[in-house]
Amino acid sequence: MRSAREKLKKGLDLDSLKFFDDMARMATGALGSFSEVRHQIKGMVKQRVDQILAETDLVTRAEFDRVEALATRARARTEELEARLDALEGKKKQPAKGKSGKSAAAKKPATKKTTTKKKAAKK
Repeated sequence: MRSAREKLKKGLDLDSLKFFDDMARMATGALGSFSEVRHQIKGMVKQRVDQILAETDLVTRAEFDRVEALATRARARTEELEARLDALEGKKKQPAKGKSGKSAAAKKPATKKTTTKKKAAKK
């Protein structure tokens, strides 16, 4: 091994080091180019997907959440109004059931009762 290293050190001259340096630079540049191509392709694919989604008339998540909140509030309001309506209809039906054939005029008016002590005190 030692001899191989020595031979390698002796065999390497300035031109071969420059060659390896150029190869390293070229590989680095190629990787940078591939990275740039990857970013361009990613941008084009994203643009095309957005275009397709716009053509299919889909809604965004934010818009969906807003409409869902509106529907939830409307459902709650509907249930509240139904409960109020049931309560009002129940109140109207109860007096009709309570009459049971007797009229309001048939009831005797309340009379004041005076005690004998009060009569004696006034005299």
